[in-house]
Amino acid sequence: MENGEKHITVVDENGNEELYEILFTFDSEEFNKSYVLYYPVGADEDENEEIEIHASAYVQNEDGAEGNLQPIETDEEWDMIEEMLNTFLDEEEE
Repeated sequence: MENGEKHITVVDENGNEELYEILFTFDSEEFNKSYVLYYPVGADEDENEEIEIHASAYVQNEDGAEGNLQPIETDEEWDMIEEMLNTFLDEEEE
């Protein structure tokens, strides 16, 4: 994912494409992976609903244009992602 890229298209197991807005991306030296946090486009428009934020590891293609999302595999990764999200949200509130 390139900085400045705002959306990704996720294809589910049924072949349906959904557009998501990227909240932020980061790299982890501990797990030697890159991660992306994202939510459905338009979800931030309804202030009364809680936004479901998704997280995935990703591998960038060599041409830099696309990448492949991968599931988060361990509780340790989830803990690190949650900590990064909380830090991001705290900074946004300031």
